[in-house]
Amino acid sequence: MMLLGIDTSNYTTSAALYDPASGKVWMEKKLLPTSPGALGLRQSDAVFAHVKQLGEIAEGLFSSLPQRPEIAAVGVSAFPRREEGSYMPCFLVGETTARVLASAEGVPLFRFSHQEGHVAAALYSAGKLSWLSKRFLAFHLSGGTTDALLVEPENGFFTIKRVGGSLDLKAGQAVDRVGLMLGLSFPCGPELSSLAAQWTEPVRVKPVLKGTGCCLSGIENKCADFARQGKPAAFIARHCLESIYAALAGMTEALLKEYGELPLLYAGGVMSSAVIREKMEREYGGVFAEPRFSSDNAAGTAVLAAMAMEKGGVQ
Repeated sequence: MMLLGIDTSNYTTSAALYDPASGKVWMEKKLLPTSPGALGLRQSDAVFAHVKQLGEIAEGLFSSLPQRPEIAAVGVSAFPRREEGSYMPCFLVGETTARVLASAEGVPLFRFSHQEGHVAAALYSAGKLSWLSKRFLAFHLSGGTTDALLVEPENGFFTIKRVGGSLDLKAGQAVDRVGLMLGLSFPCGPELSSLAAQWTEPVRVKPVLKGTGCCLSGIENKCADFARQGKPAAFIARHCLESIYAALAGMTEALLKEYGELPLLYAGGVMSSAVIREKMEREYGGVFAEPRFSSDNAAGTAVLAAMAMEKGGVQ
């Protein structure tokens, strides 16, 4: 018996199967196509791209298994966050597909937030799913989110409360804007991280912190100034990521002071950067996912579907 997970977010189409008995995940994912130099997609274009790609993704996923699995339940990312008014049209593609599959198979359908999926995928990858039965702090950094989260168990599931984060530009937006400025391909995270690794000299940065929050808009402006001054691209890339690290470190310290020495989890596409990860692991001992489980993926929704089946639903 396996659990099927689906996620159609910006900017990845993904599907995954989770086998609770072995703890193994099979996953297929594909980035949405974007025009050269474009900073993302309109929601209407993202919806159309997901419609085109989801069938291909599903075919690849099921063909990778030696035999057709029996599906016990379907989990899907149906909204960005579990809060009133949280909505993006692209999630309708995954939710509609999940409803069809669950109805055809006669199995339960569980709706989760994209953010819950990120947390679960990161915990699965790090071998820390047991954390969902206790209190911990999580950071979710992506193109659309830079949130500090307090995660607590509740009614057999868990709750997520935003307790900090960016007050303006998101970390992923800063990465993509600086990356495009340097001629990289969108989404720019992997290329920017590789470019930044080429700069080995010290880089001085000064984060803008406000309690457990931060401001990141200055990163783009500072990097634009460096580009006009003719600074090396590797230096500019490094400055961008070091600035995000400094803001993340400052928020981490503020949250640990406010909530005590809780375990730390870092999730989201920006957290797949080796530049940021190595420094955060060394300084704060936080837990990170493997890159493929840190960026957008459906593994978390499949794992959460197994959890929901065991607990009898999501409260």
